[in-house]
Amino acid sequence: MDELARQLEERNRQLNAVFRITSALYSGAKEGMTASRLDELLRECLQIALDVVNADAGTLYLYNPERNTLVFRYVIGEKANELMGMEIPADKGIAGEVFLTGQPKITEDVTAEARHFRDVDQRTGYQTRNMVTVPLRDIEGKPIGVIQALNKRDGNFDEFDMETLSIVATLAGTAIETLRIQEERRLAIIARLLGNISHDIKNMLTPILTTAQTLALIYEDCKGKLQQLKSQVSEEAWERMDRALQEFEAFFVEAVQMIEEGSAQIQERVREISDAVKGVIAEPRFEPTNVKEVAEKVLRALKPVAQRQGVELRLEVQGELPLVLLDPKRIYNALYNLVNNAIPETPSGGSVTVRIYVCPEGEFPDGNYLGIEVADTGRGIPEEVRKWLFTDKAVSTKPGGTGLGTRIVKNVVDAHGGKIWVESELGKGSTFFIRLPLRLA
Repeated sequence: MDELARQLEERNRQLNAVFRITSALYSGAKEGMTASRLDELLRECLQIALDVVNADAGTLYLYNPERNTLVFRYVIGEKANELMGMEIPADKGIAGEVFLTGQPKITEDVTAEARHFRDVDQRTGYQTRNMVTVPLRDIEGKPIGVIQALNKRDGNFDEFDMETLSIVATLAGTAIETLRIQEERRLAIIARLLGNISHDIKNMLTPILTTAQTLALIYEDCKGKLQQLKSQVSEEAWERMDRALQEFEAFFVEAVQMIEEGSAQIQERVREISDAVKGVIAEPRFEPTNVKEVAEKVLRALKPVAQRQGVELRLEVQGELPLVLLDPKRIYNALYNLVNNAIPETPSGGSVTVRIYVCPEGEFPDGNYLGIEVADTGRGIPEEVRKWLFTDKAVSTKPGGTGLGTRIVKNVVDAHGGKIWVESELGKGSTFFIRLPLRLA
């Protein structure tokens, strides 16, 4: 009778936990599941589970397939702040074993368990005695992580504890999958909208391009007619008129070229954004590239912006530049973002300089690289902003800015297998350094 009463009490605790968790998840779904709301709910689910199994601490790990690691995504306990975001190899420790096998496991004494990953305890000073670990799966049964409860306060974990944690894992996996499905539906809507926008942009750009090309034809016709008038005016008057015409022609040809190149870049970028939203991330297309020409296109496109700001744009090429294998469109986007970000941060009278050079000797990253630097004489980057550059936590100091530009740059550099970093001093300026493996064409 005592054992039956104990089992009944355990079942009641399980049912209570399930009720509390399902109520929380239902309220989240009713309100509309978002990433931040899911964070709150999963943390709440983990806390409820730990209360029910009377555990001192616990972790919900999520699998990162790109790095083949288990990430401490939600942590409850005295060492939570130290552990949040930490990663362990997906094949290490008891968590790794349960993730790979899909089988839950009770560990009564971690000191007797050879697979226990002791690095975490050594790093935090936390002493793990016992644990129960269960797999976290999506609705198709594919492993996506692990839930682990540590140090039961009143003895060892038992089968009821493992069942309770398994129920929590099932509900958590359902919540994660619900958000994924909602996100896919939302992205599908955005993709259709971007497709319509892309079509509209193309339609709007067509008359601009046609007008620019028509102006070029009219200008050439006018030049021919003016040439016919040469014999009817004095030599001095013709020279003055010819000088004025040459100044206008230099600007006119450059302006038409900017319109054509800018229009093509806009259409291509919108298409890439639409593909990215759909999940179609194109592999970089390496081709023999004159990096100087790419930089010249960027500076030409941003010249009017810099002139309005009173900022000088400079291009410095050190030594002979060979043709290198790069994705020219991505490099253009990276340079455009860096220079475009630097211009508003540089006071009038300052400059933004793009330097390009190669270091053919040695091994990457210390040698055998293409170097690109974007240096400005601007205000500099505060440390609290600089430390998050090139991450998902990047922020912008510009009104209405998103910080997305530096993440785009980082993605381009990563696609080329390169490195990027920034050095900055407040009041004196910043320099972004890019090193890409030197692949000669």
